Formats: sequence, C-alpha cells, structure tokens
Amino acid sequence: MAKPAAAKPALVKINHEIPALIPQIRNGLFGFVNQQGKIVIKPEYSNVGFFTEDCNLLNSENAKVRKFGSSNYASVRRQGVDFRIDMSGKRVYQYKEADLAKCPFVFMKQRFHAYVRRGFYGIIEQPHFRNEDDYQSYVIYPQYQYLHILEGDNLDSPMIVASQNDRFGVIDINNNVVIPFEYSDIKRNYSWKLAKLFEVSKDGVNYFFIDAKNKGY
Repeated sequence: MAKPAAAKPALVKINHEIPALIPQIRNGLFGFVNQQGKIVIKPEYSNVGFFTEDCNLLNSENAKVRKFGSSNYASVRRQGVDFRIDMSGKRVYQYKEADLAKCPFVFMKQRFHAYVRRGFYGIIEQPHFRNEDDYQSYVIYPQYQYLHILEGDNLDSPMIVASQNDRFGVIDINNNVVIPFEYSDIKRNYSWKLAKLFEVSKDGVNYFFIDAKNKGY
C-alpha cells in the first residue's frame, strides 16, 4: 500500500486543532500565513475566509464544481470578484450564481445563555434557572461587564467572550480564564467554530487571530 503524501513543509501543523493556513491582513489586504507565521499566499484580497466547506458549492446542480466546495479550498474576493483558491494560492474557481445551491438550515439550540442582573452579565442554563436572587441558580454568577457565548461544535463546553475592567478575554463554562483580559476587542464571529481561533485586537483597529493558548498569527 502506498504511503500517504507528506504535507508540504509550509503546511506542516504545529497545532493540530487549527488550520494549516490562517488569514492575515497586511497593508489593508488579506493573504494567508502558515502556523510558523510565514506568508504562503500573498496578501492581495479585500476579503478571505478559512479553508472550509462551502455548502452552496457542495450541493450544486453542476457536478463539475462540487469539488470546489470542499475544505481544500477557501473563498476570497479580489477587485469585487469572488473566487475559490487552493492551498497554493491558485484561483481555481470563480463564483457563478447559477452554480450555487441553497445550504440546508441547521438550528442548534444553545444550552447556556447570558443573563444580566444589576448591570452585570452571568450565565444560566434555562431549565435549571429558578430565581435570580439565588446564587445557585447560576452557572456563572453575574460579575462581568459583558458576556457572549461563541458558536461552536460543543454545546456543553462553549467558549465565552467576556469583558472585565474594560478589557476583553475568553472564559470557559466553568469560569476559568482561557484568554487573559488583555484585548480591546474580540470579535463575536464564527472563527472559533470554523477554525478554533479567536479574532482579537489590542487597539480596536488592527485585528489578528490567536489560538486557545493565546499564540498570535
């Protein structure tokens, strides 16, 4: 049996929980760096996504384009035109409206919810919440300036964007600090769900990605 092809040196993973290629903005344009921070796909796009599936293409009636919906490709925008690129940076498909199917809607009801009491945010689990004056009714007692539960695959153990002393960090459902409170902002987007990354900023203007160990990319 033939051995599987080895990953190219530029795509070798140090952290197997996150993608081999990570979006990064330089001089106002997006490209991709590897986990060592080396540019693999040069910054030339006004917008990019992660190397993830695109269900619009995966379910296309055009069988020839379905392969471009796999996670081997990323969606990018250049001069107002949308493409899929491969991991070498080659533009392999230009989006056409006729090729796109509708993604099936999947609703995942969150187990935990933010709750505000006397101006502070905490976390509750609705079926077990009885009385806001009862400390034991809370999963996390209200003590933060702000909380937001991020979308993720594990509803029992979500990551939670939190604000304390006007700085942002990330906590888990047990109120353990995952990311220290050292950022001016953390985006409430799908980067954790899609790539196990948080999109953060030190100054509220320039954003970059960090992993769950607070390593920046």
